[in-house]
Amino acid sequence: QVQVVESGGGLVQTGGSLRLSCAASGDIGCISAMGWFRQAPGKERELVTNIIDDGSPNYADSVKGRFTISRDNAKNTLYLQMNSLKPDDTAVYYCNAVCTTLEFEYDSWGQGTQVTVSS
Repeated sequence: QVQVVESGGGLVQTGGSLRLSCAASGDIGCISAMGWFRQAPGKERELVTNIIDDGSPNYADSVKGRFTISRDNAKNTLYLQMNSLKPDDTAVYYCNAVCTTLEFEYDSWGQGTQVTVSS
């Protein structure tokens, strides 16, 4: 099993920055993709950004040019650098890891970390 734990959320003013971290543990060798999702009140969970199989990162149009995903393989940690934050970025941010083997594939989710951007 793969476990992921997020950290780094908080309250920030419009235009500010935050960096989220996601520490992965367990059977990390099966991870084929990792990314960040977010869910705002009353809305569905949406993809923010992800990296699949060491490929180029994908970003939602709403965060392109402002958010950057990166990872430190030595630390088994995924990061999300968020700059120029807007009130619309307010949401619970979730780390996601996809574990893929020959027999199965499953998602692991963190508990989420709250990001609040004040206007």
